[in-house]
Amino acid sequence: MTIAHEATFRRRAVPPPTIREHRIPTEGSKPYIAVEGRDGCLWFCESGASKIGCFDPKTYGFEEFALPTPNATPIGIIEGPDGAFWFAEKTGNKIGRITPEGKITEFPLPTPNAGPDAMMAGPDGNLWFSQTEVSQIGRITPNGTITSFKDGITPGSKPLSIVVRDGVLWFSEAAGDHIGRITVNGEITEFPIPSKGSQPRAMCPHPDGSIWFVQTSANGLCRIDRDGGMVEYKVTTPNASLRSVCVGPDGDLWFTENFANKIGRMAPDGTMIGEYDIPTPNSDARCIAAMSDGRFFFTQCSAGLIGEVIVK
Repeated sequence: MTIAHEATFRRRAVPPPTIREHRIPTEGSKPYIAVEGRDGCLWFCESGASKIGCFDPKTYGFEEFALPTPNATPIGIIEGPDGAFWFAEKTGNKIGRITPEGKITEFPLPTPNAGPDAMMAGPDGNLWFSQTEVSQIGRITPNGTITSFKDGITPGSKPLSIVVRDGVLWFSEAAGDHIGRITVNGEITEFPIPSKGSQPRAMCPHPDGSIWFVQTSANGLCRIDRDGGMVEYKVTTPNASLRSVCVGPDGDLWFTENFANKIGRMAPDGTMIGEYDIPTPNSDARCIAAMSDGRFFFTQCSAGLIGEVIVK
């Protein structure tokens, strides 16, 4: 397997986007992962308020649903094949399910203090999730049966984000130097990352068949192909602390820069297109999600805001 490594600072001239901000009603909500539902709304976890939030991009209205478990710290959320949203309660040590009407069910994990984090709808009709604190990948069926897999994962590597490509699941190892691959049968393979200690976090599949992920400590994005080959691209601002990445309609990569308080944009060839200031200082930008209407929304954890990126 050949692993390439390169960086580029070329720029492509495009008009800067407009960034708007929308305040979440609950104080101290600390929004984290967000995802578009089939209803066209943005559903997100309020990690500081133990709530699931729903933001309507048409009316700019919010709806919030309190979890049965206090101080549960919901982090990851995804829409399941059943039309409900499934979410991970990191300190509650549970997987939750919420219907669009707000009915909530919780499923306790069999492994104590597992630290469930990211969620993903699997190609097998089940929901998959990372168990960061015990270096496992979990699977939960629609009726709540939970299975965990750890053979093949480097101990202490802290699996985090999960995506699907070609009928298998891929995951980042935030404290390791690998990207993991797990089949629906639980067979795990790890692929080494060129930069050691790069702290891979959020991932997203690209229409060209690759997967992109942020490297928080290495200050860049990395592309991994189907065979595990990787190419790394640095961003312009030093110590930007990338946290999340998504793909726009034109194939460009959009990402959050947590420390720099910016939204970044990069072409699939590594060309740096731009970095755009977020209006609220020190807003703690986390997840960014591409919407079907071409807009992007991102969570501002410390500021309690949902940011909106409108591309011109």
